[in-house]
Order: sequence, then C-alpha cells, then structure tokens
Amino acid sequence: MVRTIITPTDTDVLLHINKEYIGKPIEITYLALDELEQKPVSKKTMADFWGVLSDETAEDMREEVKQSRKDWEERLKKQF
Repeated sequence: MVRTIITPTDTDVLLHINKEYIGKPIEITYLALDELEQKPVSKKTMADFWGVLSDETAEDMREEVKQSRKDWEERLKKQF
C-alpha cells in the first residue's frame, strides 16, 4: 500500500504505479485534509446503552468484562 499527502500546484497529478499493482484493481481517492471533520471521540459507558440492550445481554456483557479483568489480573501476577 502506498499512501502519501501532496499539495498540488496544478489540476493534474501524475501517479507512478508500483509494478506489483499492475493488472490489479486499485482505489484512488482524494480529499482536502482541511475538509475532514474531526470529532472528538467520546467514551461510551454501559449507561449509554440503557434501553438498547436487553437485560440478559447487558448481564452477559458485565460477566464477560468481570472475567476478562480477573484473567488479566491473574496474568499480571504470573509475570511478577
């Protein structure tokens, strides 16, 4: 994969395609970086899913998290 950022000085851009891509479909996309909408990512909590998940699914998720934490703590103890 080749990815680069350029600042064009004209309406035409010449691309060099690597030999390994010859004969393969490739995607070429362009966009202005200043047009990208940068939204801050907010952390989700279980409360954000209230009413979306069934009680059973929410309880299953809580149990999975609880078990994952327990497993993680056990691995940390083995390291030290």
